[in-house]
Amino acid sequence: MAQCDQGYLCDVCGDEVEDITESDLYLRYVTGELDGRALLATPERHIRCNPTNAQFIVDPAFTPVVVEGIFSKAELDPAFVRQRETLLTRGWQRLQELAVERPALPDYPLEEFRRGRT
Repeated sequence: MAQCDQGYLCDVCGDEVEDITESDLYLRYVTGELDGRALLATPERHIRCNPTNAQFIVDPAFTPVVVEGIFSKAELDPAFVRQRETLLTRGWQRLQELAVERPALPDYPLEEFRRGRT
């Protein structure tokens, strides 16, 4: 495959992030953690290659990620864990929708992160 035909490479494992549904970069964008202007300047990785975030995705269609040690959600404040689970699960679900819908980039984020953007 020509380099121009290849998608972004994961800065953790080096493999191609083939689809938006597995993109940690776009997960952070849709959840308001990353500004759209930073998309081209921020390294990409697979969602699973960022386990400290992936552990918070709770959906039957997503195989759970378990983190051991101090960054495990089992070691964190339960209220914080619920908040992160809600946000990152909704973000992951939004990525699944985007793979089908393909809206304009400013419409990618969750609704509460689209408000106030120009």
